[in-house]
Amino acid sequence: MKQLFYYSILLLSTLTVVAQQPLRVGVAGLSHDHVHLLMHQYKKGQVIITGIAEADAQLVARYKKSYQLPDSLFYKDLTSMLAKTHPDAVLGYNPVAEHIDVVEACAPKGIAVMVEKPLATTVAQAERMAALANKYHIQLLTNYETTWYDSNQQLYTLVKSQNAVGSVRKMVVHDGHEGPKEIGCSKDFLNWLTDPVKNGGGAIMDFGCYGANLMTWLMDGKAPVAVTAIARHIKPDVYPKVDDDATILLEYPEATGIIEASWNWPFSIKDWEVFGKSGYLHALNSNTMQQRQKDTYQPVNVPAAVYQDNITYLTAVLNGTIHPENDLSSLSNNLIVVKILEAARKSAKEGKRIVL
Repeated sequence: MKQLFYYSILLLSTLTVVAQQPLRVGVAGLSHDHVHLLMHQYKKGQVIITGIAEADAQLVARYKKSYQLPDSLFYKDLTSMLAKTHPDAVLGYNPVAEHIDVVEACAPKGIAVMVEKPLATTVAQAERMAALANKYHIQLLTNYETTWYDSNQQLYTLVKSQNAVGSVRKMVVHDGHEGPKEIGCSKDFLNWLTDPVKNGGGAIMDFGCYGANLMTWLMDGKAPVAVTAIARHIKPDVYPKVDDDATILLEYPEATGIIEASWNWPFSIKDWEVFGKSGYLHALNSNTMQQRQKDTYQPVNVPAAVYQDNITYLTAVLNGTIHPENDLSSLSNNLIVVKILEAARKSAKEGKRIVL
């Protein structure tokens, strides 16, 4: 009996150690400035990096120096990295148009993929990626900064679980800042972020995706009936190849969504307004919210969300704690996001309403 007890304790201890083991990730590309967030998680011991695939020697040298990374972590391409390492997932920090290359390499090996928003630049790319994910039974997820906003999670809970504003009638999402060059994005990031092929567009893609993502979530994973968009070119001397301001209108059977995306604002805004039949909610930033019933604005308590970043969420998905379904990172949601963005670009170009 004592021996059985001893082995039971040993097993529990082993399971605890395994449960606490940080996620092992491979990195595809270093040209997206959001990779700095991952590097800080790595330095804090919150994630293990098994390998980094990056062909640009100057980028490799810069990250080696900035984060004291060993030579052994680096590979010139993803195929070489996957041949030598065995990550739990690969995170894409490369141009949006190249997200499909990451899935092409990882899916046949059964390796999960999480890319930075948006999922893809075209519907054709997104559908090919989804087909690969389904064929090889991997998780294919998309990471947005605003997914980890406590306020957005609380707004969703108030609308869906507490019926705080009644039936949703209108949603407005503002996402923008002074411009990627103006705020100091790296040259490597700007090279593709302002490219009409590699990024699919300018502000209409970079910031339009946030609103499309949030609205698809609140609309229970349903696509809008139609999309209408206006894209502006306010600073052609700074962004000669792509739009830098966009307004996108989404039509739902009983609601309307307005997405305002810009590289031309005097300061950064990422907020979300929801008008219901009986009230109004406004998530002003990551942790501040207010509501209005009739004439009075009141602050809303915003508790900490269960998942605070992409690594803890991805870990929970891979160990089966949660199932993405229609959540903000899910494949189903982000397929619709890409359809909205493609329709928005077409609408802006042709000057007409696009029925989905």
